[in-house]
Amino acid sequence: MKDFSRKEIDYVLDTAEKLEPVARGENRSRLLDGKIVALLFFEPSTRTRLSFEVATQRLGGQVLNLGSVEASSVMKGENLADTIRVISNYADLIVLRHPLDGSSRMASEFSSVPVINGGDGSIHHPTQTFLDLYTIRRESHLEDLKIAMAGDLKYGRTVHSLCHALSLYGAEMIFVSPPELSMPSEIVKDLQKNKIKVKETNSLEEIIGDVEVIYMTRVQRERFLDPEEYEKVKHRLKVTGSLLKNVDSNLKILHPLPRVNEISPAVDATPHACYFQQAFYGVPIRMALLALAMGVME
Repeated sequence: MKDFSRKEIDYVLDTAEKLEPVARGENRSRLLDGKIVALLFFEPSTRTRLSFEVATQRLGGQVLNLGSVEASSVMKGENLADTIRVISNYADLIVLRHPLDGSSRMASEFSSVPVINGGDGSIHHPTQTFLDLYTIRRESHLEDLKIAMAGDLKYGRTVHSLCHALSLYGAEMIFVSPPELSMPSEIVKDLQKNKIKVKETNSLEEIIGDVEVIYMTRVQRERFLDPEEYEKVKHRLKVTGSLLKNVDSNLKILHPLPRVNEISPAVDATPHACYFQQAFYGVPIRMALLALAMGVME
């Protein structure tokens, strides 16, 4: 996200808003007619992969899907650079998700077509950040927002990218996590250096009545080398119906999904729940990014 200025972010969000009726199926578009988007996902994904597929198809394009890594030449030992060189001859744009930090930037150096980062190690997930910003703008407000980010802040790449983006809008941030999963100190220091108000706590009860948005994340089992460490922290934070009894009616709860047990199903029926709408907003955002990256959007 540090590649984008606030003006550029706003431009992407404005473009997504123009395309939202197409994402809903209310209008039709042929912006990507004749274009092929290659989806190279080396990690499991539901929402990111499917929303890129839907975004491409809603704009009249076609999808080339790598499918299972086990069924590709990667299993024969082919390195990522060679895979990118080959696939960039087949498609007009590549969306890459990969477990190694920096993989998308490296891929862009070997690709002859644009590369969109669909999730990069434990550090970056910029298209998720764009849809998070779009959700906040549509359901609340971006300027001078007071937001709590809760859960796995150490390994959660969604919150890492979101911190920088929200700092451009003067947000006040509260980080809620077990000490073992706290926000990396370099991110906290960078925010403070840029005059962003930051608070750290391990209690949702302490801050629930003092924020406009809560951004929950799951504790990611797959990031833990020691299963016992995961068991110690997985149930520490949870949003329940009783926790929301006396909160402001305008409070919005976001979650990048999938959730495990950090948000009770009872919360789904409340006006605070925005996470399923948030998942939909991934379609217009990714439509905008595809169209802009391929130069078909004014």
